[in-house]
Parts: sequence; structure tokens; C-alpha cells
Amino acid sequence: MTKQKKRIFGIDLGTTYSSIAYVDDFGKPVVVPNAENQNTTPSVVFFDGGNIVVGEVAKESSKLYPNEVVSFVKRSMGEPDFLFDYDGHSYRAEEVSAYILRKLGQDAETNLGEKVTDVVITCPAYFGINEREATKIAGEIAGFNVRQIINEPTAAAIAYGSTETETDRVVLVYDLGGGTFDITMIHIQPEAIEVICTGGDHNLGGKDWDDRVVATLVEEFKTQTGSTEDILEDPDTCQDLQLSAERAKKILSQREKTPVSITHGGERVKVELSRERFDEITRDLLERTVMLTHEMLSEAKKRGYDKFDDIILVGGSTRMPMVPDRIREEFSIEPKLFAPDEAVAKGAAIFGWKLSINDELIDRLQRKTGRRLKGVEDLASMDQKQVEETARELADESGYTLPAVKSSLTRVRDVASKSFGVMATNPNNEEVVVNIILRNTPVPVEATQEFYTAVDNQKTVYIRIMEAETSEENVPPDHSVEIGTAVLNLPSGLPEDTPVIITFKLNKEGRLYATAIESSEQRKVEVVLETSSVIHGQDLNEAKSRVRNLVIH
Repeated sequence: MTKQKKRIFGIDLGTTYSSIAYVDDFGKPVVVPNAENQNTTPSVVFFDGGNIVVGEVAKESSKLYPNEVVSFVKRSMGEPDFLFDYDGHSYRAEEVSAYILRKLGQDAETNLGEKVTDVVITCPAYFGINEREATKIAGEIAGFNVRQIINEPTAAAIAYGSTETETDRVVLVYDLGGGTFDITMIHIQPEAIEVICTGGDHNLGGKDWDDRVVATLVEEFKTQTGSTEDILEDPDTCQDLQLSAERAKKILSQREKTPVSITHGGERVKVELSRERFDEITRDLLERTVMLTHEMLSEAKKRGYDKFDDIILVGGSTRMPMVPDRIREEFSIEPKLFAPDEAVAKGAAIFGWKLSINDELIDRLQRKTGRRLKGVEDLASMDQKQVEETARELADESGYTLPAVKSSLTRVRDVASKSFGVMATNPNNEEVVVNIILRNTPVPVEATQEFYTAVDNQKTVYIRIMEAETSEENVPPDHSVEIGTAVLNLPSGLPEDTPVIITFKLNKEGRLYATAIESSEQRKVEVVLETSSVIHGQDLNEAKSRVRNLVIH
């Protein structure tokens, strides 16, 4: 790299495997191998005395030390009740995830001989406010400057769009990972990548296929031994079965059958598992992904998209033959298996590279014009001859081609993964959640709605900010979760039905800002939603301190 600013790395923080990538001097995304020379690192953390071990060794250690190993922590991101207790300390999901991130960065630094500072981290499209905030904080605990959190299917589409020669494609990204499923429609154009809508289930992934295999093996053990014992209550046996199930699943993606041994309580049982049997016991899981895909397609039709050109399969679990077979059967299209383990990290790296180029281009234009630019979206209103000239200068100095620099100006627009609203009372005096921003609305977005005080001389308005997975404007309270609150103090003597104006702003990362204004004296309350579900304050500072000088093994 010549005069280009430091790299912004892309990180796929996965449920079962994670990876890190960057864009090289030729403008190509490259996944960085870890210390074990593998492109993916198991997202498993082993607390080994005073050492933290991440990756393959940690995964294998789960057999011998099941109570000292944390797996699938991504499924607990943003959950306030998750705590892993070890040696007198309680670890939140954010800190455990930070160890995985630190391992990725540490190995990349060793491999490339340069410091990893700025990163883009991906998350499932279905992640809400809590989970996204937790992901960003995990990156900060790991010592990174987290430039942005982007959705995994969007990252995969960016990677796909960088290799696709067609000028205009509507694609479905079917992303079945180790712990989450996302299905997203994306319009890839020369000048923009726009998410149309997204759906999925953040508790559906390859682990659920593994669990079905485990349940089958347990039943086979009982049948062959006559035992009525629940062998999964033994942590060692449980871990051993989980690893055996994952191994069997991978073998059955290549072969028609595989033997599996079960050892427990001094007894050893051998089971032969066929691909046909595997497909049978997991068929309903696959059907759920098909159902969710149809739900998303129904949403897309409401937005004027009733057909698509490609289905791309990403996520390691799409290697199971049953997945492309079922997609082919259901949609009469040949799905494309697109770098399932690497597409998300590569797309995040391309997005990071785009941010880096944009930063430099905007900085140069600001110095030339004296005009303050908020972002790449402001370039459309500028003298395009001057933008072209500046892009050419940057290309000459950075070593990238002019088309590569221009491609960094491609707009990427995502959608809201959830609906966001407030708790209100309807004319029947029943509580209802009124959604102000609806799911699958393009972001960034700002929306305003008028509400009214309930009684004369009301002193305060207690605002409960809610998040829902539906795209309906009004939903019952039990279909939403509370993610924040605010209190607006009112002047005295206000009559009933005084307007209170509530405005929500959702930025491109999925961060929510709320404002409430009372109409008579313009009293105002502003909320930057800092969810109480993630680590913060003294706990956050202590976590950062623990990680700061830690070497991950």
C-alpha cells in the first residue's frame, strides 16, 4: 500500500466459526489464516487456569473440560441474564465474544505484520438493538475501533456483487450459519446495493441439526443398552455427543452413511447413521427456512419485487446436500453456493475498504472546496467533474485503479430488522404498541407520530420504547419487548389530549434515537437508546482492562 490510509478489516463473528479478512493492494478481498493456518476459527473459548484459549484447541478441550468451555455465545448476545462464572469472575457474552475477536486480530497481526485497529463486524440481519449494541461493545472490549456493524447477508451480497459481471441483479441471500438463519432480498446495481427486505430466525442454525443427531444417538443408546438414564446429564458425555454429531453431519455432506460411537458409563455403542435418516430427522428444520423464505417474499411483493434472478447460499450449513436440493425443488432455480465460509468476512472487508477510500476521498474534497461533507451520499450534489478529478488523484496515489476507487462510491442501503414503537392506550383503554418505524423500512430513517396526554393536568409522560418482529403498525404488548424508557416532564395545567410529538431516528447501523416534545411549551426529552441489557459502566471498564494486556492462546 502506498499512501492509502490504514486498512479497515472485516470480521465475521459467527456462532460456530469466525474469520477476518482485508482488501489487498490489488483490491481483492483476502481471508487471513489463523495461527493454525485455517481460514476459520471455531468460536469457542476455553478458560484454562490463567489462560484464555480460543479456537480448535478450545473446541477439543470441551470433551475433557466441559464446564470451562463456552460455545455458541453469539446466541446469548444482548441477553442480560447470560453469565459465565469461572474462578470468581462472571463473564458477560460481550467479553467472551471479545476474546474470539481478539484471537482473530492477534493472528492477523502476526500473519500480516501490521496492527489491526479499525474493523467492520457483521451480525445477523435479524439482530435487534440489544444484540447489535452487544456486538459493537464486544469489538470495543477487544481493543478495536468498530467503524460499523453490518448485516451478514448484506456483507455476502457485497462480496457477490464484487464478482458478479451482470449489471443489475435481484438476489436472495439464503444464509444458514451455525446458529442463525437469515433470508434477505437484495437489489445489486452498478451504483447501489439495496436491501429490499429481510427475515429469518436467530435461533435456527447448524447447531439445531446437530442437536437432532444427538437426540437420535441418545435414543439408539437407550435401545441398545436398555438404559433409561438421561445420558445428556453427564457433561462429558453431552460434549462428546455434540462433537460427534457435528462430525457426522459434515461426513454425511460427503458420504451416504457414517458410523458413530457412543461411550457412557463403561458401555460403548456403535450406531450407523445414514444421510437418509439424517435428512428425515431434520426435515422440519429445513422446512422452517423455506417457510421463512416465503414470508420474506410476501413482504418483498408489497415493495414491488415479485421475482428474483439468483439465490446465493452462504453459511457453512448450506453445504448439507438437503439445502440446495430443497431450494431447487421449491423455487425451480439452481442455487449458487457462494464461498459459504468466507463470503461474509470478505464482504465486510470490502465494506471496510470502501469506508477507508470514502474517508480519504471526502477529506480531499473538503480541503479543496471548504465544504463540510457528512458522507458519501453528499457527493451526488457536488460538481461531478471535481469528484472525478479527485478520485483520479486518489487512484494514482493509492495504487488502486480508477474503476476500483469509483466502485467504492457504490451506495449500500440496508433495512430495519425490527419494528420500533411505543406503548400507548387505544380508545378502548387497552394497551397497544404503536410502531413508528416498521420492519424492513430502508435505513437511515426518521419517523414522527403524534400522541396525546390521557388526563387533565398530567405531570409526566412515561415513554416505553418497544421492539417487535412484526411489520404491523399496531401490535399487542406481548408481541413486543421493551428496550428502553424515557420520561417527559409536562408543564402544569395542561388539558387532556395535549399533543406529544415522538420522533424516532434509526441510523444505518440500527442504532435508535428517540425524541419527545410536548406541544404547548416545547418541552423536550431526548434518548440515545443505551440498552441496559448489555455490559456498561464499571463492568465494561473492568472487562476492557482484563482484555487489554491479554494474550489469547
